Amino acid sequence: MNHDEQVALMRQAFAHIDAGTTDLADAVSFNPVTAYTCPKRLARESALLFRKYPLLMGLSNQIPQPGDHFTDDLSGIPILVVRGKDGRARAFHNVCRHRGARLAEGCGRQKNFVCPYHGWTYGLEGELRGIPDQRNFPGVDKAAYGLAPLPLAERHGMLWVQPSVGPEGLEIDAQGFLGELDAEFASFGLAGYHHYETRQIQRQMNWKLVIDTFLESYHFSVLHRDSVAPLFHPNLCLFKPFGLHLREVLPRRSLESQRGLPESEWDLIPHHTIVYVLFPNTVFVVQVDHVESWRVYPTAGKVDECTMYLDFHVPNPVDSDSARRHWQRNMDLTIRTVCAEDFPASEGMQRGFASGAQTHATYGRNEPALAYFQRTVAQAVGDTTPTGETA
Repeated sequence: MNHDEQVALMRQAFAHIDAGTTDLADAVSFNPVTAYTCPKRLARESALLFRKYPLLMGLSNQIPQPGDHFTDDLSGIPILVVRGKDGRARAFHNVCRHRGARLAEGCGRQKNFVCPYHGWTYGLEGELRGIPDQRNFPGVDKAAYGLAPLPLAERHGMLWVQPSVGPEGLEIDAQGFLGELDAEFASFGLAGYHHYETRQIQRQMNWKLVIDTFLESYHFSVLHRDSVAPLFHPNLCLFKPFGLHLREVLPRRSLESQRGLPESEWDLIPHHTIVYVLFPNTVFVVQVDHVESWRVYPTAGKVDECTMYLDFHVPNPVDSDSARRHWQRNMDLTIRTVCAEDFPASEGMQRGFASGAQTHATYGRNEPALAYFQRTVAQAVGDTTPTGETA
């Protein structure tokens, strides 16, 4: 983020603090509870949002060397992401072309991929290299039986994969997809970060409720009274939409330390948490000393269940016991706050929506990012009952 933008945001934050205000939506808005409970709505989301859009799969640091790879199944498509001998990252269906068996599990580094069923062997660029007892496969051209590729783009240290091949073929215009955020993400130097840990979390709530909890600070002083609330100015956010995506800046109380400094010395990141929603399913958080992402997926056919990956990426290698203890404390605090406070509340909301007690959720003017995200999802899936507003 360039310094002029940082200064503008900090001026905005100081003005809100002094006035006791926050960024506001134009009006109160309403979202039908069917957005969280309707199986047909979920089916449209799964078919469109989790097939037709680029999804953030992780950062480049997760596959730094040739042969490094990881698998991902949460979109409903078995995906293999691997760094080739030529240094390029590629994505494939994690499917052997012989009988459809899975080729790889989890993450690791290897020279090639050998099918555990019959031993068909594939290179790091997806080419079929060997068929055991090939004499019994006359007419099978190895050149035509490479792994089925998927669109992948690597940009600014971020790995984007689209789980289906669209009209653009294997190309993803990551710069165009990010739009105005492209330069902002370039400024964070994510390619130089190091992967610390990924945790998989499953909860009994609609996938969008996970994202909702990051999109307003109205709840901080109540739900997080004894955890993170003392660190932040409650009910204060700076919101800006970026097409499908959005940015929410949450000022910390430490911002007051900057008031006496010349603006040329102002530094936004140590005194704010920056939350991005990278459409459709990723919450990307820039913290004081690390970045984290929450990649959220619905469970197939279940409106009230979701799975997410929490990824922690840190600026320096974790190569000492003290560093490991530091980042373990950070990870544990994040998990404790969100899983012990936010998610139980959201699971209660899901049960409440299913009870029939109300027809819609109400978003206040002080929750502009939340209303924007829900409206964007509704529009993307062609929902006939999108969020409505009242003056």
